[in-house]
Amino acid sequence: QVQLVESGGGLVQAGDSLRLSCAASGRTFSSRTMGWFRQAPGKEREFVACIRWSDDNTYYADSVKGRFTISRDKSKNTVYLQMNTLKPEETAVYYCAAAERYYYATRPSQYNYWGQGTQVTVSS
Repeated sequence: QVQLVESGGGLVQAGDSLRLSCAASGRTFSSRTMGWFRQAPGKEREFVACIRWSDDNTYYADSVKGRFTISRDKSKNTVYLQMNTLKPEETAVYYCAAAERYYYATRPSQYNYWGQGTQVTVSS
């Protein structure tokens, strides 16, 4: 089992920045990819970014490229999502997830473990 705990969400204004953190514990060695997703009310869960545990290779949704950065601290088993120039339409609950089988994963079904989510609200 892998436990994931997100933090860092909050209320910001459009154009502001925010950094989310995801602390992993348990069988973290079994995870091959860590990802961030978001889900707005009434919408499906949407892929944001992922990072490969073995070599820090990253991949982003087109909508966040150039503004968001996913990174990790091996010593802390923590993954971060730096979000810059936030937009009101990016208001959502942001989830951290861990995939055991895939080195590259953009679909929620590819992930085995999920955090409880952290709310990000961007006001206009």
